[in-house]
This record gives sequence, structure tokens and C-alpha cells, in this order.
Amino acid sequence: MSCSHWNKLNLNFILALLSGIVLTTILYACSKQDTSSKPIVFEGVQKVNVIGYTDHLMEPFLSRDGKILLFNNSNDPSVNTNLHWAVTVDDLNFEYKGEVTGVNTPKLEGVPTMDRDGVFYFVSTRDYDQTLASIYQSNFSNGAATNGTQTIGVSKNQAGWLNFDVEVSADGQYLYFVDGRFDQFGGPYEADIVIAKKNNNAFQRLVTSDEILKNVNTDQLEYAACISANDLELYFTRLTVPISATSAPQIFVSSRNTPNESFGTPLKIESIAGFVEAATISPDGKTVYYHKKEADGKHALYLTKRAE
Repeated sequence: MSCSHWNKLNLNFILALLSGIVLTTILYACSKQDTSSKPIVFEGVQKVNVIGYTDHLMEPFLSRDGKILLFNNSNDPSVNTNLHWAVTVDDLNFEYKGEVTGVNTPKLEGVPTMDRDGVFYFVSTRDYDQTLASIYQSNFSNGAATNGTQTIGVSKNQAGWLNFDVEVSADGQYLYFVDGRFDQFGGPYEADIVIAKKNNNAFQRLVTSDEILKNVNTDQLEYAACISANDLELYFTRLTVPISATSAPQIFVSSRNTPNESFGTPLKIESIAGFVEAATISPDGKTVYYHKKEADGKHALYLTKRAE
């Protein structure tokens, strides 16, 4: 997500998805295509303050100019999950502005991401039962989303498969999203990141997506992708299966030398510990934000910085 994505894939998360309340959104150190190269180190974890906001904060996304923070509140089934926004004060402080207008419904809306031109993408379960689709787009300006439409060309159009997060590249030409498989008993049983390229007013899945992500996707659950502005670093969250009450996701990063290559072997960001997900990266590539589940069960915003 933006480097974006979203929340806990534990039993509560599964129930949330199956009840029409979904969400997801990432952190890591980076290596070159040569997996033996020395990784970039992240250090100095700090909690971030969103002035005027005291609820759960999940699936953060920092705009490509660094001026706006987008996020959603809790995705618990008992909660109406909506999209929110704040403006940047400095690295450690944002000022809360409220819910994003023109986009929220009684269903779940979450996992925001946006390209540099203000085209805003998010996950919503509002029409999944009818369309088998869950990714939407709008135009974003000053806290308002307008001209909302369903994003065409992303869904597998198969019952039980759900796109539960999304990230757009800075230039708006590529979507990174997840195919997640569920059934009436639970899930996800599979979760892999997929890439689609813009094609006029829709998107088309890349035939080379599996090859580009061959070192990223595994038999575990990969989700909450975040792509750097130069398209060379992919941050994502990985969770081992089977999921249990003690499962804890981790944030990884995978890098490549050119946008035409496959991403290299991912490395875990060792400075980030605990129940962490959904990285988003600053415009200069030096700061990664993510959400963390704290001891009291509330999700909060944290950051780590790339070592100089």
C-alpha cells in the first residue's frame, strides 16, 4: 500500500472476512537481485502520534508526496470499518482530519492506497455477494473521494476467492493485490500477491506476474504489498499457516535492480517485532510506517528508519 495493507489474519480476521468485513495492509530490509548482497538495515523503531485520533489505526498509507496519511480503523466484525485521513506534521506526528467522505458504507472499507495523481484505491465488501469483486477506485482531494467505481480486471470472478488488499504504483500503472481463498469453514487457505497493469480504464493481470513474484509468493500467506516509488523494492507481510491464535505476521522486503526483473529473495526486517503488518514507505525511501498490535489489543502506528 503507498506502501499499504492490512490487518490480523487470525481467527477474528477470518470471521471478519466471511461476514463481509475485510481488510489488509509491511516492512523489511532490502537485498539486491544477488541474494548474497548485503541487506539495507532498518533501525530505531518509534511509535507515531496521530493527534486527535484514539481508535485502532490499521492499514496505513502515506501519499507519494508525503503530505497525507490514509488508514482504516479496526476490522473487527462488531465494528463499521471505514477509511480515515490525516495530514503530516512531521515524521512522528500527524493531525487527524476525520473520515474520508463520499466513500464509506455500512460494509467494510479499508486498505487505502493512492497514486501520485490522486487516484485512490481501496477494498470494500459492499457488493461482493453480487459481483465477486472487492477493489474500488475514486478520485481523492482534501479528504473527499468522488467518482467512485469498481476496479475492472482484478477479481478472479470465482466464489471463495477474495482480493483483500491493494497497492497502486506511484505512476498509477500497476496494481499489487492479493488473491485469497476462503470457504464456508474459514480461511484464507491461500494468499499470494498478484500484479496487474493498467489497460485503458481497467486493469489486466500480467502474464509474467508469477515469474516476477516467484521469490515472494510461497505456500505461506503473503499479503499487504507496498511498492517503492522507483518500483525496485517490494514490502509485504507474510504469515505462516495454519493460522492459530498465536500466529504473528512479519514484514519482509524484496528488491531488484531494474523494473523488468523478478524480485529477489525476500529478507525480514529484523528491527520490527511483534504482531506487525502493512508497511508504507516515505517518498525518500528512508522511513517505513506500519501498524502494530499492542499489549492492550489496540493497533497503533509505528515507524522504523533506514540506517545511514
